[in-house]
Formats: sequence, C-alpha cells, structure tokens
Amino acid sequence: MNVKNIVEAILFAAREPMTAKQIQHVFPELEQPELAAIEAAIAAIAQDYADRPIGLQKLASGYRFQVRQGLGYWLSRLFIEKPPRYSRALLETLVIIAYRQPVTRGDIEDIRGVGVSSGIMQTLLEREWIRVVAHKEAPGRPALYGTTKEFLDYFNLTSLTDLPPLTEIADINFKAGAEPGAKQVESETKQTP
Repeated sequence: MNVKNIVEAILFAAREPMTAKQIQHVFPELEQPELAAIEAAIAAIAQDYADRPIGLQKLASGYRFQVRQGLGYWLSRLFIEKPPRYSRALLETLVIIAYRQPVTRGDIEDIRGVGVSSGIMQTLLEREWIRVVAHKEAPGRPALYGTTKEFLDYFNLTSLTDLPPLTEIADINFKAGAEPGAKQVESETKQTP
C-alpha cells in the first residue's frame, strides 16, 4: 500500500479541506496508517507540488489542492460567474469583527460611526464567515460575533495571526475609480435617483 499516493488521491478528490486525522479515517480501520505516516505523506506531496501551478495549501480547517496565486487571471475565463463584489460597509464590518473579536453589533456601529444593516450581518452569517460566539452580559444580552474557519479558508489564512497589519488595511482604496497603482477593492454601490 502506497500511503502517499492514497493520501494524494484523497486530498485531490475531497470537496473540503481535510486534516491528517480526517484522512486517516478514510482508510479502512485495519489498514489505517499511523498519523505520522500520513503527515509525512502530506509533507512529501507538498514538496512534489512546490514548483507546479497547483499546490497543496494548508488552511485553518486542513489541507487542499489549489491553484497558485497569480494564475487567477488565466482561469477566470473558465467561469461564467463574475467574482462576488462586496460593499465597503460589508468589508468594514468584516474587518472590525476579524480584528476586534468578540464584538457586538453596537461595538461595530460605534467604530464605524454608522448603523450596520441587518442585511450585512445576514450575508456574513450566511457565508459562514462569522458566527455568534457568546452573548454579552449586558441589558438585552447582545450577541458577540467572531470569525470562523470558513472565513480563514476563504481568505487563505491558517490563523488570525496571518491577517495583515491594520496599517496595511487603512491603505486600501475602496473606490472603484481609484488612481492607478492604488490598492483597490471592488465595491457594489446602490445609486438613488
């Protein structure tokens, strides 16, 4: 039995990132290799793919194969769907939750200086980027929000320590018509007549 080949096939076929323990459980009980053997196979696979356009990426919830950064432009023609666009308000709310968690909706509103729409919170909850981690011991027991592993996976992070410094976030220009060379984030704006 070639553990490395089997682990590679499992990771290639998996729809979600997998941990070494999850991979071990795919094997029949009597044929399960030791966890150390699976971890060694993962390391060897990552090394095999080091110079290829596809690599084995470690994320918060496990390992998965994905296309290397910089090749997205070439692959975008394969997909009819346009990448999702997020409003400035949604991105600001997500940044506040990521950096200040656990945080209440009231805290977010205090930081942003404006109200947070229910739609924004619902979108973040539906995408499973945030979740209610607890309730604050205060009148009304407001929900405390924090990020999830799905958030980390979507943004290719292994942990919150991989987030860029806040000073880097402050330099992002959220306007669609920003000067060339400025960091941009596409935003969806609703125009009123």
